[in-house]
Amino acid sequence: MSHVEPHPDDRGDRAAGAVVGSAVGDALGAPFEFGPPGAYTERFHGGPGQMWAGGGWESGEATDDTQMAVLVGESLLDRGGLDLPDIFERFKRWAAGEPKDMGIQTEVVLTSGRPWDTAASVHFQQTRRAAGNGSLMRAATSAVYFAPAGRDATMEAARRIAALTHGDRAAWEGTAVFHELVRVALGGGDPLEALEATLDGVHEAHRERWAAVLSPGWDPSMATEFNGAVWPCLASAVWALRTTGSFERAVGAAIDLGGDTDTVAAVTGGLAGAVYGAAAIPARWTAPLHVPLPGFGRTLDAQALTSLAGSLARASR
Repeated sequence: MSHVEPHPDDRGDRAAGAVVGSAVGDALGAPFEFGPPGAYTERFHGGPGQMWAGGGWESGEATDDTQMAVLVGESLLDRGGLDLPDIFERFKRWAAGEPKDMGIQTEVVLTSGRPWDTAASVHFQQTRRAAGNGSLMRAATSAVYFAPAGRDATMEAARRIAALTHGDRAAWEGTAVFHELVRVALGGGDPLEALEATLDGVHEAHRERWAAVLSPGWDPSMATEFNGAVWPCLASAVWALRTTGSFERAVGAAIDLGGDTDTVAAVTGGLAGAVYGAAAIPARWTAPLHVPLPGFGRTLDAQALTSLAGSLARASR
């Protein structure tokens, strides 16, 4: 399919859908991480998927993807806007709390001892490898917060937050595209129809590659990198949205791709949740959902995430 019908309910339902949907995709996909394609469908014999424990994760337990998204959202609320040093300090406190999982690149940057404004750029200068999906995975909360600011402002905010841990502009631009697609969906529009206009906002040096992977003719078999990279991760999420007709089927399709299943499903869940709304997310997935925050001594449930999403949506107007 090439067109999705946005959920008819209000903006608040779609904002909650983006934040809770991303967390649900993360938790649902975590036990399948680095597994083979089709493992999700095989596990549930083609029937309704369930939260389950595996790979070191409890049933319904969200990973670093959602944990970092919560930290970004709480910083935006507590600081009344974008305070990059504050976000970075929260990330460092979280990393010191020994989370179960943390991206290799993110860990190196956060534990380098360098300041917030140079840690990621120095890492990129040294390695020339920083186009992972670790900034994209945590973007649902900031996408909700900055949506009312318009295309250019939300894309620029995404880049600045991404740059805290990822020095490669490719990661910035992917995160910026996600921000804009969520913005369109929150307003009741079809993010698939907005892709061409969104690409106009991508940095010209990266526009051609992003246009290729986000085109209607792309599918995950065409990926040239593992889906832990930012290009196939976002492209797979857009593909899942394009080729299904519900939140549940979109997330299931994302997990069935295998590989970096928690993050691909988190990004898919954020997009699909913004389109279909929180009401479209199955209760059997939200009931066991929980988000531990290492270093902060708290755990959020689906209700707390819904409240966070509502606060982000209201605060940004």
